[in-house]
Amino acid sequence: MRSVRKILCRRQHGAAFIISMIFVLVFSALAVSIATLSGTNLQIADNQCKANRALGCAESGLDTLRFWLGRISMPGMTQQNDRFSCLANFLHTDLAAYGISNILATYDYDADNSTITITDVVLESSAGQSFSSQIQQTNNIDKLQMDVTGSSGTVQRTIRVNYNFGTRAHTVFDYGVATRGALELQGNITMGGANAFLDAGVYIESTDPTALSILGNSSIAGDVHITEQDAIVTLQGGQASIGGETGQDAIDNHVNFGAPSTEFPVPEPNYFRDYVQNTYDPNNVLSAYDNVLIPAGTNPQFVSVTFRGVVFIEAPNIVHFGGNTEITGIIVGNGDLNDNSGTNLIWFSGTVTSHPVTDLPAEPQFDQLREETGTFLMAPGFKAVFWGNFDTLNGAIASNGIEFGGNAGGTIDGSIINYSDEPMIVTGSSDLFFSRSGTAQMPAGFGPEIILYYVPSSYSEVVL
Repeated sequence: MRSVRKILCRRQHGAAFIISMIFVLVFSALAVSIATLSGTNLQIADNQCKANRALGCAESGLDTLRFWLGRISMPGMTQQNDRFSCLANFLHTDLAAYGISNILATYDYDADNSTITITDVVLESSAGQSFSSQIQQTNNIDKLQMDVTGSSGTVQRTIRVNYNFGTRAHTVFDYGVATRGALELQGNITMGGANAFLDAGVYIESTDPTALSILGNSSIAGDVHITEQDAIVTLQGGQASIGGETGQDAIDNHVNFGAPSTEFPVPEPNYFRDYVQNTYDPNNVLSAYDNVLIPAGTNPQFVSVTFRGVVFIEAPNIVHFGGNTEITGIIVGNGDLNDNSGTNLIWFSGTVTSHPVTDLPAEPQFDQLREETGTFLMAPGFKAVFWGNFDTLNGAIASNGIEFGGNAGGTIDGSIINYSDEPMIVTGSSDLFFSRSGTAQMPAGFGPEIILYYVPSSYSEVVL
C-alpha cells in the first residue's frame, strides 16, 4: 500500500508540474501579446498624433495663405490670361513689403500648367513641423486650386481648396461727390440732383477734424456720409442746408457719421494711351485736335480749340483750356495717384462745351472710342480747377484735387471723385447738378477691382 501511495503521489506531483508549466507558458504568451499590443498601440497613437499635428500644420498654412490671398487685388482691366501672373507678382511684392522672409512664393510659368509654389514654411523646427503649398489654375480660367500640405516628421496631410476670381464693386459712384479730403462750400452753391435728390449724395473719407463746412447760402440736396465718427460739420449762414433742412436738423437727419468705408476705384489712364494718334506741337498750334497727346512739360493754353476723342496729358504739365473750348471725348492725365501736391494742373476757364463720346463722328479713329462711355476727366496726380461755365460735362470727373469757382456750374453726367486728402473746394455761385439715375455701367477706365474669393465648400483632405 505504501508503495502504491508513493507512486500515486509522484504522479500527482508530475501532473501539477506540467499544469504549472502550461500556465506559465500561457501567461508568458499573454504577457508577450499584451506587450506587443501595447507597443503597437503606442505606435498607432504616435502616428495618429503626428497625423493630427500634420493636419494642424496644414490648417495653419491654410489660414496663413487665406490671409495673404485675401489681400490680393488687381485692376479690373487685367486680362484673364494675365491674372495668374499678376497674382504671383502681387503676392511676392506684398510679402516682401511687410518683411515676410519665411514665406517664399515662386512662380513657374507653363502654358498648360502654371504654378505658384510656397516652399516649406517651418512652424516648429524641433518637431519637424512645417507646411508648403501649390496654387494652380484649373481648366476654368476663373478658378484656382490650392493644395496646402502639412508635415510632422515624416507624416504629411494635404488640404485642397478652391478660389474664384471675382470683382469688388466700387460704390463711390453711388454718390454725386466722393472725396478723401474735406468738402468746403462757400458762397451761393447748389449741389442738387438733376433727376432725384439722391443723385447729389456725398461721401467724405477725410480725417480732418472738420469734414464738411457749408458757408453762406449753400446747399446739398442729398444726404452726407462721413466715415469719421467724431467728424465736425459746420453750417454757417441762415440758408445753409443739407437734405432740404437747415441748422442742427440738417446734421441730425441728413449726416451719417461713422459710415462704412468704401473702396475708391483705381483709375487706369494708360488704358486710353492706345487711342493716341497725334502729338501737340507748341510751335504749331492748331484749332482742332483728334486723339492728341500733350507731351510733358509743354504747359499749353488752348482758346477756341476743338478736341475730338482722347486728350492724353503727360505729367508734369499745366494745361489751360480757355474760353470757347469744345470737347467731344475724354481728358486723361497720367500722373501719380499719390501726388496731392497740385503741381500738375488741368484748368478750365471761360465757356467749355462738352459732348459725350457717343457723339463722335463715324470715322475709323473713333470706332472703339465711342463705346468708352461714362468718363469726362480721369487725371490721377492732377488737380482739376473749373472757373468757367459749362452746360453739361458728359461723364465722371476724377483727379487729385477738385475746385469749382466763380460762375462755374452745370450738369455733370456722373460723379466727382477726389483722390486727394486736400479739401475739395466749391466757391462763388457754382451750381452743380448731378445726373446719375439709371447709370449702372462702370465709367470707362475704372474697372472694378479683381479679387479672390475663397470657396468654403471646396475644402477637402486629399491623398497624394
